[in-house]
Amino acid sequence: MTPLSDRTIATVGSGVMAEAMIAGLLRGELVAPDQIVASHPRPERRDHLRAEYGIRVVADNLEAIAGADVVLLGIKPQMLARVGREIGPRLKRGQVVLSVLAGATTVALTGFLGHDQVIRAMPNTPARLGKGVTVWYATPATTTEQREQAATLLGALGIQIEVDDEKMVAMATAVSGTGPTYVFLVMEALIDAAVHLGFARHVAHDLVVETLEGSTLFAKQSGMHPAELRNMVTSPGGTSAAALHELESGRLRTVLSEAVWAAFRRTIELGDQLEASVGKTAPEANRGTSTGKAPGEPPTTT
Repeated sequence: MTPLSDRTIATVGSGVMAEAMIAGLLRGELVAPDQIVASHPRPERRDHLRAEYGIRVVADNLEAIAGADVVLLGIKPQMLARVGREIGPRLKRGQVVLSVLAGATTVALTGFLGHDQVIRAMPNTPARLGKGVTVWYATPATTTEQREQAATLLGALGIQIEVDDEKMVAMATAVSGTGPTYVFLVMEALIDAAVHLGFARHVAHDLVVETLEGSTLFAKQSGMHPAELRNMVTSPGGTSAAALHELESGRLRTVLSEAVWAAFRRTIELGDQLEASVGKTAPEANRGTSTGKAPGEPPTTT
């Protein structure tokens, strides 16, 4: 028995991350295919999910969430106002909404949905292989059982870390959420450098990918600080020392730090934009109250 046994999971906006979660849940045998229902507007996407995983698929979001215990919100941030107006009034007490929307704060989520049992999570792309890391925050209204369900679901993607300060989710967005982007850029640069030296591109690719994977595994299993590991392979006057001199001269550390801060600031900006538009677009709350304000759409993200 797991916290998700006999529970129904609905995915609203069944894109790449939702599919990763579906695959992880089924791979770990945490749920059966008939416990998952996915909504998506495109028939070909629904056909793929049905054929690949044997789950139930629907075109209508309201049909998907009806009776679901966990509602996974995997839409684009700019769609939150429209989808929130649509599904918010149908959400019931006891249903937990788990959002993987970049930048969408719990203030924005609860405002658009009119529902306060919400979890904000930030996975990253290695989650598709079950090797991701997810940082998540739950609103005070969520129950212990709902948090256990979220931990089990997110654990299917790799490592999951619950935090008690929502700001840490925004911080994680800049570090682990955006982190694969930094790694892929370094990977690309190393491959291009190897090609410039004279390697065939496919050989350069394998050399770099295997080096990065092996180095990461070594760092993980050794438990040593990266500075210690770097010193192990840096001989006085050697090739590593020469390479490090160029990297330090090029301000590699500073540029990476600035990139992380830029990603963090952008995450905060997206959250602020969504929160600012809540009053204009919030649906009628489940308690029967209404903002009485005209609907609108939040800014499109880039």
